[in-house]
Amino acid sequence: MIDAPISDPAHAFEVLLEGNQRFVAGTPAHPNQDAYRRAAQAPAQTPFAVLFGCADSRLAAEIIFDRGIGDLFVVRTAGHVLGPEVLGSIEYGISMLDCRLVAVLGHDSCGAVAATTQALQDGLTPTGYVRDVVERVTPSVLAAHAAGLEDPDDIVDEHIRHTVNLLLDRSRVLAERVEAGHTALVGLSYKLAEGGVRTVAAHGIDVPVHPA
Repeated sequence: MIDAPISDPAHAFEVLLEGNQRFVAGTPAHPNQDAYRRAAQAPAQTPFAVLFGCADSRLAAEIIFDRGIGDLFVVRTAGHVLGPEVLGSIEYGISMLDCRLVAVLGHDSCGAVAATTQALQDGLTPTGYVRDVVERVTPSVLAAHAAGLEDPDDIVDEHIRHTVNLLLDRSRVLAERVEAGHTALVGLSYKLAEGGVRTVAAHGIDVPVHPA
C-alpha cells in the first residue's frame, strides 16, 4: 500500500489512522508483509513513522495500525517511560531513517499508571526496577490530580501528553524538526476493547485533539 517513501508528516499520520480504522473494522489489508517486501527491506529499512508505545502485550503496533515490514520504527517501554536509550532510538528514527512522524501510544487500563496511582495512595512503591517505572510515571499522575482529574482514562491521557512534552523538552533534535515542519509529534490513546485510537496531543500537524 506504500510503494514510495512518505515525505509529509500529515500523510504519514493519515496512513497510520487509515490502518487503525481497517483494524477496528476487522478488514485489515496486511500490507508489506509478503516475501517481496521482506527482500526489498533487507538492504535498508524505510519506516515512515516512529511508534513509541507502552510495552503492554496488547499494543502490537504493526497489527493495530495494519502495517508491515519496514513501515514502523517501534520503541516500547512499560508505561512509555523515557530514558536515554529511548531518546536515542527516537532520534535515530527521525535523523537517520528520516521518519516524518513520531507517535506516542498509550492505552486504557495501563498497568504502569495504575501501579503509580496505587503507590501514591498507599505510600508504598514496588521493589526492583519496577520502582523506576513508577517514579517516572509519578509526575503525570500528580499533574492529573492537581488538575482535578480522577478518571483513569483522563489520567492516562495526561500521562501521554506529559510524555509528548518531555520528548520535545529533552530532544533538541526532535524539537527542531517539529519546528521546521519536517516531523510531526502526536500522542495517541488506544482503547483495548474497541481497538481504536484517539489523538490527545499534536505538534507540527493540524489535527483534531479528542479528550477522553
